[in-house]
Amino acid sequence: MRTKDILKFAKLFPGLLKFWDGKTCVLELKEADYNWRQMEWWGFYFEYRAKALLQNTFEIPGDKFGTVRFDLKGEFNWDCKAHAVKGNNHTLILNDKSAMDQSIAAYGRHGEIIAMCDVEYNDNDRSFQKWHSELKGGKSKYEVRREERTTCSRYRKTRAELLEIVLVTLDANSLKTLSVMKQGINSNGKPRPVKYMFDLEKIENYEHRIIKL
Repeated sequence: MRTKDILKFAKLFPGLLKFWDGKTCVLELKEADYNWRQMEWWGFYFEYRAKALLQNTFEIPGDKFGTVRFDLKGEFNWDCKAHAVKGNNHTLILNDKSAMDQSIAAYGRHGEIIAMCDVEYNDNDRSFQKWHSELKGGKSKYEVRREERTTCSRYRKTRAELLEIVLVTLDANSLKTLSVMKQGINSNGKPRPVKYMFDLEKIENYEHRIIKL
């Protein structure tokens, strides 16, 4: 797969920071006022760092379709995603189905930039979770509602190592092979948008390139 976008990514992405400490990254995101409150801080940190690296080469953000604005645009629109390599989950949630359909109708292709990371959950005493909660000024309404439903909560990722970046391009035909996720309804009773799902175990069926770091 060779496009101008791919060649630019291959040149620039090796310059990304590869070792991410949770507290350091959250504080950096807070300083930049960029999604620092999010539990999955590492995914947003990759997005933040990637945009900073690409800002002089790509249009950031990309196009907007409905309520969805894509992360960046070169020859076509791209989204940034992050995925933990350990575990049995090999499914990646992509973006809004309608927005992606429109993006491909406009440009013929849509791209996914997937950061493959080795993550660490070394938080048995919930110290990182407590620190992050205090930094935010207490638990969010979402966290409170979740605790009302269950006493269990996920362990927080305390560090991540960026191993490689997988670039995937999708066209109208490949979209037909993707599964979709229906997300139920929002608190206001309106349905959440349907999203595409991507199975990383089937990546050989799609145009892709791997950038080793």
